[in-house]
Amino acid sequence: MRRAVLAAVAAAAVASALVAAPAATAAPAPAAGTIAWGPCTNPTLVAAGAECGYLGVPLDYRKPAGEQVQLAVSRVKHKVPDAQYQGVMLTNPGGPGGSGLLLATRGPRVPNHAGDAYDWVGFDPRGVGDSKPALSCDPNYMDYNRPQYVPFTPQLERTWLDRSKGYAEACAKNNPRALLENMKTTDTVKDMDSIRQALGQKQLNFYGYSYGTYLGQVYGTLFPRNVRRMVLDSTVDPRGVWYGDNLNQDVAFDKNILIWFGWVAQHDDVYHLGKTQAAVQRVVNEQLLKASFNPAGGVIGPDEIIDVIQQASYYQLRWTLLGDALSRFVNKGDWQNWKTLFEAFGGRGDDNGYAVYLAVQCTDVQWPQSWNQWRRDNWQTFAKAPYFTWQNAWFNAPCLYWPAKAGKPTKVDGRGVQSVLMIDETLDAATPYEGSLEVRSRFPGASLIAEPGGTSHAITPRGNACVDNKIADYLATGALPARKPGRTADVECAPLPQPTPPAPTAAAAHADTQGLASGRFAG
Repeated sequence: MRRAVLAAVAAAAVASALVAAPAATAAPAPAAGTIAWGPCTNPTLVAAGAECGYLGVPLDYRKPAGEQVQLAVSRVKHKVPDAQYQGVMLTNPGGPGGSGLLLATRGPRVPNHAGDAYDWVGFDPRGVGDSKPALSCDPNYMDYNRPQYVPFTPQLERTWLDRSKGYAEACAKNNPRALLENMKTTDTVKDMDSIRQALGQKQLNFYGYSYGTYLGQVYGTLFPRNVRRMVLDSTVDPRGVWYGDNLNQDVAFDKNILIWFGWVAQHDDVYHLGKTQAAVQRVVNEQLLKASFNPAGGVIGPDEIIDVIQQASYYQLRWTLLGDALSRFVNKGDWQNWKTLFEAFGGRGDDNGYAVYLAVQCTDVQWPQSWNQWRRDNWQTFAKAPYFTWQNAWFNAPCLYWPAKAGKPTKVDGRGVQSVLMIDETLDAATPYEGSLEVRSRFPGASLIAEPGGTSHAITPRGNACVDNKIADYLATGALPARKPGRTADVECAPLPQPTPPAPTAAAAHADTQGLASGRFAG
């Protein structure tokens, strides 16, 4: 899922308004199966009273006594008397490739102190962030020297295929082969159960965002008796793992960008980009065409424009920031601000999240091995979704050449899991809503909260009382909304209202003070 990496890390980072973290811990490697807890070095974790450490787990679970990898783990302990303790809440922000250490601080965001009864545990999955070893292939791959995404000529197509092959070859060259061969979702799920055992817990509670919901699905399938409570925010459709899910994403992202264009038009007094959705869309298309021939500032071409505006398809929280940036870019020629946004959102100079994303998705399942199929499917999708289809295709194209053998995805079966709370906005683009309905059908113990018309992805709790209070009730008591018959949500909550931009005189200052929260990949 293209930038479900980007989205899931943003799930944590947007809601917390934090910049990507430095190293979380300097604790020495512990004995196998234990976590040697010590102080954290990240200021946010320190301020939350967290402790950090490493857990050694088998690199290959078929060889439990063999080589190990070290998982970076963080924990904020419960704040209630031990008699009221509800156990460990393991978390994951998504990706694959998202760092989860900061999610240990998420407990206070749950209303009514319902999070206080849990030990909130974050971790960097194998290959990610502070875990050892961490994957990296070509840190400068997402730089400015990229050809435009849409391969209108055979030469452009060939250039992108060569780039994709080169990235896969760099991954083979710069990382341990054994690690690349053991990066599947099932490996991380087994790591999750190793964390449970290391913490001395009979069962886990789990809060997963975006790709993290797929971890929850597979964990519930493989270890159903080890699940106590589970919250899944913005659920992956297991039927499309991963090729089909990416094509579905493309269409959903394009629908959402048109919604944003319409919102920008409603606020033409602030942004001055057109008074109708069609007018704003025409302005954006003109900028894409212009940048393809003459990149702004020599660096902002159509790829950089697409990469930044895609954030509007993920989060309404970013609509005002992006509206102001687009207005400044079009009306004032401010390409420097756009450059800042691209570098904040795109992970320039650090490909760890992207490398892990590919290492998981390319080996969870065999992608089509014929480029002719990719070409045909993506041009057909492009006819419906011209903004993000080819961006996504090239993001995933290294899977054509991936150096590790692909496996078969787990057949998700949640019949053994007693209790799951699901949340999704019905126009969520990164994980389209149909996936939540499908997973609900496979988990008879699940209840689904829908937010009709909402376009944001994987950011609960975020101040929507209808949703957040139900999460709090569930974490406090285990109470789920009553399940309705059929393929439907069990309860509906109105999404938060669309944001209101600042007054025209404040717009410029607003863009400078919003903060570039996500740093790297998030959802």
